[in-house]
Amino acid sequence: MIHKIFLTLSVLTAASLTTVIAQPNQALPINQYRVTETKINDLVHTKLNVKFDYGKRYLYGEEWLTLKPHFYPTDSLRLDAKGMDIKEIALQEGNQKTPLKYDYDGESLFINLGKPFQGTEKYTIYIAYTSKPDELKAKGSAAISDAKGLYFINPDGKVPNKPIQIWTQGETEASSAWFPTIDKPNQKTTSEISITVQDHYTTLSNGALTAQLKNTDGTRTDTWKMTQAHAPYLFMMAVGDFKITNDHYKSIPVDYYLEPKYAPYAKDIFGKTPAMMAYYSQILGVEYPWNKYAQVVARDYVSGAMENTTATLHGEPVQKTTRELLDDNEEGTIAHELFHQWFGDLVTAESWSNLTMNESFATFGEVIWRGHDGGQDKEDKSRFEKLQVI
Repeated sequence: MIHKIFLTLSVLTAASLTTVIAQPNQALPINQYRVTETKINDLVHTKLNVKFDYGKRYLYGEEWLTLKPHFYPTDSLRLDAKGMDIKEIALQEGNQKTPLKYDYDGESLFINLGKPFQGTEKYTIYIAYTSKPDELKAKGSAAISDAKGLYFINPDGKVPNKPIQIWTQGETEASSAWFPTIDKPNQKTTSEISITVQDHYTTLSNGALTAQLKNTDGTRTDTWKMTQAHAPYLFMMAVGDFKITNDHYKSIPVDYYLEPKYAPYAKDIFGKTPAMMAYYSQILGVEYPWNKYAQVVARDYVSGAMENTTATLHGEPVQKTTRELLDDNEEGTIAHELFHQWFGDLVTAESWSNLTMNESFATFGEVIWRGHDGGQDKEDKSRFEKLQVI
């Protein structure tokens, strides 16, 4: 994610340290530090089956959420689920579903599991729900202007020359506006997301596209699987009339999703991505850690860009013609979001108080790429510009 504020090690001043040490029993302001969330249950696997109502701007979802107690036995589960209609919750054991009792306050689901589960014992919860993001009263932040998680762009097609799209934005805790989860950065889960759309639309999500099934009603169901665990805030979907340009880094697919008008310029916009992947892999000593890398450009995005695992979502400024790119390009943003695939996605902060570390590493990656690609003067210029933001 592109933020306006970047971390320096001098953020915590001597004066603030003295205050904390001198008053050890005084509660800190809530905006001063957010502690790591206590783990009672661990996410293991998240399976979603979703479809959309463009008229109502709803998502109709089914979820099979596999968890296990973190350490101690437990007979209860709390999930983040913002502004949803909950239709059914059950314990799924094979083909059998046992209804479960639950309470829901519009923000959290409190589920009685019906029996205790031990620390080594996995269990699967089935949830049928409706996500209603446009009815959700959600506040954004300085870096992310909105937090409703799921966005319908021009869904009725009434705005001329504007594509119909759907996309998601999870950071910080907005993924739980479109699927129930434990929406904390110290949780990681593998995933399988099946997305049903009109057959003429393209979809993108985390991981590999493992199946495409054409349905009898003119829709198609695409299934995307992530076999490596990642944090819920890094889940993503994008749906729209995108044209895909294929590239690669070694044997890893590298794809660029653009509106058809801009597809001829895909390599001009994103073409340095494989070289960036090679450079970062070499300098970090860790090969690019995922099975693909895709970048998609969305309309009306609520921030600069977002480093969803294997699938970065960019705002409109990255989408330019060759002539426009002569004046300005978003190469720094492209490098920044790619570096997050290591710092943020592979290595993830335990709490949101440490999110500035993600951004600092990604900004550092952007700066050193400038030097590698363009020489010391370019690196120095980039570093100087970043320091002016503080």
